[in-house]
Amino acid sequence: MKVVILGDGILGSNLHQIMYWDIISRKQDGFDITKSESYYKYLMKCYEGVVFTPKYDVVINCIANTNTYSDDKQSHWDVNYKGVADLVDFCNIHNIKLVHISSDYVYTNSVENASEIDIPVHSNNWYSYTKLLADAYIELKSNNYLICRGTHKPKPFPYDKAWVNQTGNFDYVDCIATYITYLIHTKAVGLYNIGTEIKTVYDLAQKTNPDVKQAFKPDNVPSNTTMNVNKLKQCLLKN
Repeated sequence: MKVVILGDGILGSNLHQIMYWDIISRKQDGFDITKSESYYKYLMKCYEGVVFTPKYDVVINCIANTNTYSDDKQSHWDVNYKGVADLVDFCNIHNIKLVHISSDYVYTNSVENASEIDIPVHSNNWYSYTKLLADAYIELKSNNYLICRGTHKPKPFPYDKAWVNQTGNFDYVDCIATYITYLIHTKAVGLYNIGTEIKTVYDLAQKTNPDVKQAFKPDNVPSNTTMNVNKLKQCLLKN
């Protein structure tokens, strides 16, 4: 199984470190998810300038505009939705499986401890709205996909303060990356919430930064992004 990672942020880089899969960077390699010519340049083999065949069986999309509370609607729309929709269509044409990294923020303002079958309600920002739109397009149009919803934190926790009033299933990037690689190797398909036990950001931060101070989140940050992760647990037990 030939796998490539799109995006060299902390999650993409960690997946690369674990599995040594190929990785393509937006900045260093010039990959542009909003331009289909990038797909053919980096994801396809070309013979005599005419015949194209896929280089990979699986594409992991870690690319996103993660400037969560930015008012730049167009950038979120282009990268988080339109680019993903084009990538879905490309993967369908060339029989490539798409693994897409989504976000637990799509559950903001939804029910607590939301499961994959609960109806997500976006929070008041373009980030979570466009991530939700991309998930919907993948579920509707993709022939072969795995959507991973969750949040990964840098390890060790790099900040002096951590929020005591935001709860979720987030965990450190190495933990989340391990679950994602497991799902890929077991050929899991569909939508999965990826995370561990419910905790506050402060609880998580203390595990690697015992001197971290307590703080309260800004008002525009959701207080609850909890998810039901039983589907992931059942998959781990089954395999």
